Amino acid sequence: MTKTIRLQNWDYRNNGWYFVTICTRDRVCYFGDIVDCKMELSAIGKIARAFWQEIPQHSRYTSLDAYVLMPNHIHGIVIIDRPDNSGRDVIYNVPTEISADLTEDDFYQKMSKLSPKAGSLSVIMRSYKAAVSHSYRENGYSNFAWQPRFYESIIRSERDLENIQNYIVNNPANWSESKDNPINFEM
Repeated sequence: MTKTIRLQNWDYRNNGWYFVTICTRDRVCYFGDIVDCKMELSAIGKIARAFWQEIPQHSRYTSLDAYVLMPNHIHGIVIIDRPDNSGRDVIYNVPTEISADLTEDDFYQKMSKLSPKAGSLSVIMRSYKAAVSHSYRENGYSNFAWQPRFYESIIRSERDLENIQNYIVNNPANWSESKDNPINFEM
């Protein structure tokens, strides 16, 4: 069984601002190069950017804030803002011939162990990664692959938001010192 890196007891369908990082497998630099402290996107990078910008069109109650594609990863802020802040549709009690001992909460707990919840950050990121991968393969980039999973952090304050936005904006200028830059990988 794989170990989760997500915050336990947090429903990732909840309203919030989420800082996410998605990396390519083995941190291969598919998306382009940093030239004069600016990211120059490759053809693959342009596809990844286009799909990133389309996330709100495919995920209800989702919008985007700052983001940057780097040679081998993406940093971005994903905002989930449901009008009622509920992460799930209401299930009504409907009489049936079958008796169920599971409460609604028990049902969701058991089901959440099987797969990410619809409308959750995990489903949004999985859908993004799948769409990009599918497009790449259709365009002849058969070697492309994502690192399994993604990193996330719940943004908890305005100060955190400003720091993360600055980090994202300045990421290309800091590439030469980045641990994600292949020239800095420890041997």
